[in-house]
Amino acid sequence: MPDPSGWDVVRRRESPGAFHARPLPGPAARAVWVCDPDRPALVLGSAQRDDLVDPAACQRAGVEVVRRHSGGGAVLVVPGDLLWVDVVLPAGDPLWVADVGRAFLWLGEAWQRALASLDVGALVHRGPMVRSTSSDLVCFAGLGPGELTVAGPGHGAPAKVVGISQRRTRHAVRFQSAALLRWAPARLVELLALDGPDRGALLDDVSPRAQGLGVAPTPLLDAFLAQLP
Repeated sequence: MPDPSGWDVVRRRESPGAFHARPLPGPAARAVWVCDPDRPALVLGSAQRDDLVDPAACQRAGVEVVRRHSGGGAVLVVPGDLLWVDVVLPAGDPLWVADVGRAFLWLGEAWQRALASLDVGALVHRGPMVRSTSSDLVCFAGLGPGELTVAGPGHGAPAKVVGISQRRTRHAVRFQSAALLRWAPARLVELLALDGPDRGALLDDVSPRAQGLGVAPTPLLDAFLAQLP
């Protein structure tokens, strides 16, 4: 459906694998792709090894394993646990930034304004990539430019609430963003091929690094679309 701001908004209920496999259109135009996942999936970053995953654990949990073309750590997609919104820009668009370290900032600012309209105070990370001991494994354990955090429990260390990655060609860029509605890291950690002590240490490390927003997906999506440039 065309949006008054000039964005073509497409919302699909489909498998995470099918959604990730959608090719960038050519020629591209401004577009927003919203995925309502119809099943849970463990989504691996483009550089992650297949043997990171425990296939038997995924089969028992009914979780498919898919791979995205953008980088970063693993993300567990569970229907209702996150709002998954991809944004497509054609090359040469006024929002296009060649510097990949700054290319996310306008998108992070749109998410920030959307959350503020729902009385959620969030900050856009404007510095370089911040890695942790677990960020190569779990996406929400690291923090990249344009991603958003809120104050952790008891005003503790910042906790990530919106993650962003990108797939770029000469003709277009696809920003993939996920806003955490609920954060349940134990379910993700259980799907990785780790022994007991390593699994426990990973869970202890990643648990405070992200936080669920506790907002409903439809108002958040409406707020996000309203804040697009």
